[in-house]
Formats: sequence, structure tokens, C-alpha cells
Amino acid sequence: MSSFVNCDNCADIKMTIFEVLTAKEKEILYKNHSCATYRKGEIIYKEGEKPIGLISLSEGKAKIFKEGVGGRDQIIRMANPVSFIGYRALFSGENYSSSAVALEDCMVCIIDKESLFSVLSSNSKLAINIIRFMARELGISNARTVTLTQKHIRGRLAESLLFLLETYGTEEDNITIKVYLSREDVANLSNMTTSNAIRTLSTFASENVISISGRKIKILDLKKLQKISELG
Repeated sequence: MSSFVNCDNCADIKMTIFEVLTAKEKEILYKNHSCATYRKGEIIYKEGEKPIGLISLSEGKAKIFKEGVGGRDQIIRMANPVSFIGYRALFSGENYSSSAVALEDCMVCIIDKESLFSVLSSNSKLAINIIRFMARELGISNARTVTLTQKHIRGRLAESLLFLLETYGTEEDNITIKVYLSREDVANLSNMTTSNAIRTLSTFASENVISISGRKIKILDLKKLQKISELG
């Protein structure tokens, strides 16, 4: 179960998006936010629920997914610190159309909806920053949509590995992707069956593009992986 904790410095006011706030506006958000911790595998928010505020992932990693036909999940986004999740439903005035689950132990910061909207109504620069943020995210989403609908299996999987590499970076060895997903999650991120994901990962390993050890994936030949993605 999640637990709410005190977090005086959790509201991520130091993020670029909030740099335009006045001291008074920062104080308003500080006074009207809360934090929650989630264990690996716990649901942060669930499809159909009503947003209560702007959620920032302060620590840990999370996946945002939507249940598809036959109960098969489609991962639509991966989140890392410090990033916002669930914001589309908040700003559209709708319930969540997807769910978020912790991939590892996480802490989230929730800025109260009414307080945020009050600050937004008086600070146009913050509104512009949020619009820019959402526009960038939409661009990434559009690019992913093209990848998942037009590329073949090899191209989709290669692009997903590059996406994970860009999102989470690497371990100290500079080749191990710093997130450990199940084969099912890799498949759900790449819009393919788990069996196809396993088979294609094994093919990449036999071609010395990657190496696999459990859930750890090492990128051995980045240029070749990029080429596979480009070819689609």
C-alpha cells in the first residue's frame, strides 16, 4: 500500500517549468502539495479514477499503460524523475484514460488541483511553460505512434531499446540500460507479442547487437541498433 509522507522540498519547484513563479506562488504550491510512496508493482493511479492534482514522479521509475483487447496491456509512456504523469486527464477535466504503476520503489509529489489552477490563472508564463512541455510530449507520442504502426518487429524493438536508453540512461559501464523490464513489458512497449519480443531479443543477441542477462540488457553495438531502427 502507498503511504503519504511529509516532503517539504518535494514539489519540484526548482524545475525549469516552475522557475517563473513568484515567491508567493511557490509558497502556495508548497503549502498545497503532498507526497506518496509506492512500492514496486503498486498502482499510482488507475484508469477511470478522477485526478486530484498534478503528479510529479520525484523518485523511481514508472510505466503508464492502457489495457487493450483481450487484457493485453500497451505501454504508452515510461516515466523517470523528474517528470509529470497523468497530466492530460487533469488539464482536460477528464478521468484517467490509462494507469500508472511503479517499476521500482517510487515517490510522487501531488500538487493540489485547485491551488495549481489558481496560480496558473495569475501567471501566464507558467501556463506557457506547461503548454510547451505538453507540446514536446505530444511530439514524442506522435513519433512513437508512427514507429508502432509502420515499422516491422525488428525496427519496433530496436526503437524501444533506444527509447529506454534515452529515457533512463545507462549504468556505470555505459552500456547496460538503467531499467530492468520483464519480457512482457518489452513486448507491451513495442506493440508485439511476448513470444516475438523474446525471439527478436535473442536474434539481436546472436548478432552481437545486445547482450542479455536476466532483465538486464546491454547495448553492444549502438550504431547497428540505430540502423535497425531506421530501416524499420
